Amino acid sequence: MQNHDCFFGTSPWNWKVVIKLLILVLVLVPIFIEFLLMGYLTEVLQNDFYSGILTGFIMAITFMFGLYFLAIKPENLSWKEVGLRGFTSRYWKPIVAWTFAIISIAFVMVIVIELFLGIGSENSKTESLQSRMTPLNFLIGFVSAAIISPVYEEIFYRGFLYRFLRSRYGVPVSMLASSFIFMIVHIPTYNTLLLNFVSGLIFAWTYEKQGPLFQQ
Repeated sequence: MQNHDCFFGTSPWNWKVVIKLLILVLVLVPIFIEFLLMGYLTEVLQNDFYSGILTGFIMAITFMFGLYFLAIKPENLSWKEVGLRGFTSRYWKPIVAWTFAIISIAFVMVIVIELFLGIGSENSKTESLQSRMTPLNFLIGFVSAAIISPVYEEIFYRGFLYRFLRSRYGVPVSMLASSFIFMIVHIPTYNTLLLNFVSGLIFAWTYEKQGPLFQQ
């Protein structure tokens, strides 16, 4: 696997754009969507599972709209700048391989953390799904957790944030910084923060080695 310096190059964005998006991600979304909106939806729907899924979907839309209107459109760029590109069929092999590798590493980490630190991976989201386990709910949860969230997180945290940091501070600092931000946005699920941080490092390293997730 080769280093994709030709893709990373110089980031087309500046700190002003990055700070605006970080305010959106770290302040506005947690307050107005994760707290206020989710509380309202839970009260209306009387179902914390569906309110959580709907909140996550709205968060994904907000992230993408924010990225588009603050970073992509003002510079007359395309989504290719954040790694959203087509890919050939031969690229499925590394996608599947990395998917299984990441799942395996996460599984081992969960066991190690629980055994040695006594910290379980259960949280309100998984408990909500388990208490309402039906084929439909499982499918909805799977699509949300395994498709929607990874796609927008890959585009934002690796395609935008990691690329910006890498162009200024190099690979090690950028991996640590982007993974730290990726970790803190998962608060208040404190029992999985370490796993989120390590996952962020793995995703950034994979992005560095393979280039954009969706590439030609």
